[in-house]
Amino acid sequence: MQAQTETPITYNEKMLANYVPIHVMLPLGVVTVDNALEDKDGLEKQLKELRAAGVDGELVSASSRMWIEVTSYNVVPPMWRECRDIVNIPLPHWVLDIGESDPDIFYTNRTGNRNEEYLSLGVDNQPLFYGRSAVEIYRDYMKSFRENMSDLLEDGLIIDIEVGLGPAGELRYPSYPQNQGWIFPGIGEFQCYDKFLKAEFKEAATSVGHPEWELPDNAGTYNDTPESTEFFGSNGTYLTEKGKFFLTWYSNKLLSHGDQILDEANKAFLGCKVKLAAKVSGIHWWYKADNHAAELTAGYYNLKDRDGYRPIARMLSRHYATLNFTCLEMRDSEQSADAKSGPQELVQQVLSGGWRENIEVAGENALSRYDLDGYNQILLNARPNGVSKEGQPNPRMFGVTFLRLSDDLLQETNFNIFKTFVKKMHADQEYCPYPEKYSHHIGPLERSKPNISTEELLKATEPMAPFPWDKETDMSVG
Repeated sequence: MQAQTETPITYNEKMLANYVPIHVMLPLGVVTVDNALEDKDGLEKQLKELRAAGVDGELVSASSRMWIEVTSYNVVPPMWRECRDIVNIPLPHWVLDIGESDPDIFYTNRTGNRNEEYLSLGVDNQPLFYGRSAVEIYRDYMKSFRENMSDLLEDGLIIDIEVGLGPAGELRYPSYPQNQGWIFPGIGEFQCYDKFLKAEFKEAATSVGHPEWELPDNAGTYNDTPESTEFFGSNGTYLTEKGKFFLTWYSNKLLSHGDQILDEANKAFLGCKVKLAAKVSGIHWWYKADNHAAELTAGYYNLKDRDGYRPIARMLSRHYATLNFTCLEMRDSEQSADAKSGPQELVQQVLSGGWRENIEVAGENALSRYDLDGYNQILLNARPNGVSKEGQPNPRMFGVTFLRLSDDLLQETNFNIFKTFVKKMHADQEYCPYPEKYSHHIGPLERSKPNISTEELLKATEPMAPFPWDKETDMSVG
């Protein structure tokens, strides 16, 4: 009997291993607060155009005031609203009513300004909402979402659920709110001056023998530069024992917040054939300053001798979650020198940290743009060392979401360039409806791993050089 021989892998099959799926984010107003599609016929036409272009799927935001007729593959439940687009989804009136009598439920800056768009993470576990805590409300919302979307989950039409963890769905504090006057490149402000977080900080400081320590009162205001403040200036407070203790506490609170909500999400969607994801903000301004001021006020304790992002990746690994990052399209040369921006270095640091923690890494552009340079920068970040003609490249992003579907994107010239971009993301291969062929295996969601101690998470703060990055993509759009 003649022995069977394995069929050799074809060139196209090898190239398919380089395929990076591309999704397009739908407009935030696509579903009205009355639970209806804003323009069903128009949306259907646009979706058909995207599919003809080879797009792998769409991403749509969901809020607790909406039931969404999903025609997409990715869903984002926000915590508590998406803020950078022209759609206003306020907190429910019954939450705002509670805030009337107890305004400390909202994030608060040093001067006492409340941000009524978000609940402070200080109330995560406070039963202030008719007997439920903020996390319990979110837990119940996710359970309801699973029940109402069960047919779409079972049919595999929803394959990714990005769990909103803060402003714009991102795991961060609302440190640079435009509704309070922030403009780029202001350093932002710490958001921990509500009574709940004040009490937690006092308890933490007392536990290490410093009951006299208070929250910072010298970190400036939203639009200050770092050097104009005592906290972030040369030899500033951020370098002192007190400053380091505060920044560790502030960033650890954010880690704990994300970990707890993702644990609830994992329980809510346990067994579903989906991947969970969490978004981290691309705060690139002041990245090249020693103090990294804008990152610090947002809760990312990231300095040249301390990695503020790899602990987040390690936390996400417990929940089998993907790290979704932004500003993939940005280049240093496009930024104002005065802001000491470093989007390229920031992207390389964050993506490398995710890969080192053995989690999947995805991303998106921060601003809508349709030029060759922007597309080529995304392609470079998606495959930092180019395509591999012998199979899957290492590293490779899990996927990219393009922000966002609009008339501008579908304008003929822009859309022709976009279609070339999609083809290059697919490594010059045709649209592939079978994710397993490019090593995307999505099985039933497993239960989160055991808790990771704070000490173990903080071991990931040790700085490490990023992975090697080519200077240009080898799959240029043009």
